[in-house]
Amino acid sequence: MLQPGTKAPDFTVKAHNGRTVSLSDYTGKKVVLWFYPKADTPG
Repeated sequence: MLQPGTKAPDFTVKAHNGRTVSLSDYTGKKVVLWFYPKADTPG
């Protein structure tokens, strides 16, 4: 777990539209990460 103020490590994921996105694509910009559970799963 990262501590507040710690720089997030770079990562690459597939967006909802199938495009590959890396955190480094947004260097110098404010980013909000939104995580949610897969549909029909607990949590």
